[in-house]
Amino acid sequence: MNRSPPATRLSGCDLRLCYGERTVAENISVAIPDGVFTAIIGPNGCGKSTVLRALSRLLKPARGHVLLDGKDIHTQSPRHVARQLGLLPQSAISPPGITVADLVARGRHPHARFLRQWSEADEAAVTAALIATGMTALADRPLDRLSGGQRQRAWIAMALAQETSLLLLDEPTTYLDLAHQIDLMELLGDLNTRQQRTLVAVLHDLNQACRHAGHLIAMKDGRIVAEGEPSRIVDAALVEAVFGVAALVIDDPVSGTPLVIPRRRDRAISRQVESPTGSEITERL
Repeated sequence: MNRSPPATRLSGCDLRLCYGERTVAENISVAIPDGVFTAIIGPNGCGKSTVLRALSRLLKPARGHVLLDGKDIHTQSPRHVARQLGLLPQSAISPPGITVADLVARGRHPHARFLRQWSEADEAAVTAALIATGMTALADRPLDRLSGGQRQRAWIAMALAQETSLLLLDEPTTYLDLAHQIDLMELLGDLNTRQQRTLVAVLHDLNQACRHAGHLIAMKDGRIVAEGEPSRIVDAALVEAVFGVAALVIDDPVSGTPLVIPRRRDRAISRQVESPTGSEITERL
């Protein structure tokens, strides 16, 4: 049975992505399905973050086009794009001493107009973003006094205050401990399922991606090698091809999604021992 292509507001066609003379990703064509949590996975240096930068308008392709609502994203003004698409970069930097509330309020900048005062709509958007991320009680706290997980939630709240239906996140769980990773991934899942936001996240943990995302883009050496629902594409062959790891893939007993269990790597350990004749021989342990 033929599957109809997914509805999409954000896509890339035949992209070649470079930093200077160095090509990082080639022949990238991707359609981000609307209303779905998409995870981009792959080993370090494979081009995941570069693709996200291109989709968010931060990097102009050397070839091809990124389309937002059917139009080349680079022909659209930064302000217009910011009203449609929110971005959480990998290393977000904030002014020293800024409070959570002030940071989140910055998400309203794309909606500002000349001589326009702070409005009830702005206040409502900030309040809703703080509630959605569980940050209301910390609104007056300086960002630099929060834990890593709380800071990530504050940045996500700022993106939510933009009131965009598209949200792109570059490695949002980096530097977080396990508990905060779980909290953050569940938050992103809720934003997708309860608020119908389209999410795209670069992730390192394949099991987290399988559990929370409905669509995966698997990359290797600057190219897309597989794409689709986790249950349809994630198997031992894919894990071996993308990560170079032999693994057993089973159904997660909690979520029913693919669960990747790496197989033990056989590493021969040797030592020099003396033979009965006095010569040394190598004994494998």
